[in-house]
Amino acid sequence: MSRKGNRWDNAVVESFFSGLKLELVYTADFATHERARLAVFHYIEVFYNRRRRHSSLGYLSPVDFEFAALPQKLAA
Repeated sequence: MSRKGNRWDNAVVESFFSGLKLELVYTADFATHERARLAVFHYIEVFYNRRRRHSSLGYLSPVDFEFAALPQKLAA
């Protein structure tokens, strides 16, 4: 974590939690804590890490980005 007044270190995390809230938390009504926990797990492991397109990856999903880089890794 950064020192007081150095706000740039947390920018990535703040962006992630903003997306999580907008795309999941504010759009759902969870009956139990367990359902909320499972929904957050599903969002991170299934949607965010595998299907959601990221601007920093050239608007590819992380899986597509890895597959695009795979032939280059094998050739090296």
